[in-house]
Amino acid sequence: MTTPTIGSLRVPGATLRYEVRGRGPLLLLIPGGSGGAAAFDAVADDLAAEYTVATYDPRGLSRSPLDDPGAEQRVAEHADDALRLLDLLSPDEPARVFGSSSGAIAGLHLLTAHPGRVARLVAHEPPVVEVLPDAPEHRAFVARVRETLHTQGLMPAMAAFAAGLAKDGAPTKSKEGAPTAPKEGAPTAPKAAPAAPELPPQAAARAERTMADLPYFVGSIVPPFMTYVPDIRTLAARPDRLVLAVGTDSEGELPHRAAAALAEKTGTELRHFPGGHTGLTTHPAEFGAFLAKALRA
Repeated sequence: MTTPTIGSLRVPGATLRYEVRGRGPLLLLIPGGSGGAAAFDAVADDLAAEYTVATYDPRGLSRSPLDDPGAEQRVAEHADDALRLLDLLSPDEPARVFGSSSGAIAGLHLLTAHPGRVARLVAHEPPVVEVLPDAPEHRAFVARVRETLHTQGLMPAMAAFAAGLAKDGAPTKSKEGAPTAPKEGAPTAPKAAPAAPELPPQAAARAERTMADLPYFVGSIVPPFMTYVPDIRTLAARPDRLVLAVGTDSEGELPHRAAAALAEKTGTELRHFPGGHTGLTTHPAEFGAFLAKALRA
């Protein structure tokens, strides 16, 4: 793996940690709600053969601390952070951008508010549930997750979040790749589970950061991002700059449904990437190849 150049960027209310590798036109990769820049470790080197690849930890996540840890988060502010990175790393040319999950929502706002800075946006499964006909139901779901976090704690909130995202409401693992709590009242195993294999130091550090991010993700990122209303008219006016993508394995799940609905409303072709919502992690080589193709045409 190529050793990236690491930098920090002071922005209003936070300090962003970012990584840069490769040469060529800028490609900014915006991660989802947990994991930060490390989510792209498996694809960044291949993409860096063609692009200057910039990855970063969004404000409040991983290694990008907030000045005020309790500060309310807004999609527009996260999009402004992406803009500041574009201005720093590609001041004279528009850049290509990829966003995953909540990162895709930040990318949508970036394209809407600053179209001249984005040559092409690939948005993978943005959970823009406000475009769905049953949006009020999902708005209530987001409120329940936040209330569960405050009254019952992290793992029950993560279980509720995963259940609401899953196809037919069936509980599954978190859409950001985090484990969820077992169902309340589920029987316990009669004997202790075998110890988990020890992770390499880099992977262990990433897993630790991801778990540490979860309370902030559920409490501060999920509510504003999943109630974000995209500007459909403006997005529809830029069909040459917007690619909406979904996972081949996530049909019926909430983020897939939302992305497909947005594609239909904007008249944008919907592309199918390998894996599900976390295909970037489960199928990195194939996912990276599909992404490289989507960025070109």
